[in-house]
Amino acid sequence: MKAFKPKHQRLLLVIVALIALIGAALLAIYALRNQASYFYLPEQMRDDPPAAGQAVRLGGMVEPGSLKTQADGVTIDFMVTGRDASRIPVRYAGIVPDLFVEGSGVVAEGALNPDGVFVADNLLAKHDENYVPRELEGMSEHQAARMAEETTVGLE
Repeated sequence: MKAFKPKHQRLLLVIVALIALIGAALLAIYALRNQASYFYLPEQMRDDPPAAGQAVRLGGMVEPGSLKTQADGVTIDFMVTGRDASRIPVRYAGIVPDLFVEGSGVVAEGALNPDGVFVADNLLAKHDENYVPRELEGMSEHQAARMAEETTVGLE
């Protein structure tokens, strides 16, 4: 059997490298298939709920008047509403973010349990484009810029 010419050796090496790369990509996709966290709006979750226990994200608004703290002081129950008044009950045990209030936006990461309650493992509070940190409330734009400048002087 004759040895391959250098040109054919390079071609064979490129083909083997491509096959290995494609194989690695397919293995990564296969391994991560259950790690994907799909995003649902309340109306989507109502119409086509995910399988019980499947990790998903639920995004919407915290319904005013729905926030209830359980007797343990750590667990809260509330409703997430959508555009068409869809309501999904949510239960979360843990420390809530500072920006989490009734009427604000929220993204809850967790899973729907068989009785239709979304059990959140993590809450992400959203704020609108008019958000101002507590430290800067009541300041003019000029005063806020000066304060920001003063706090970064020592960092350079």
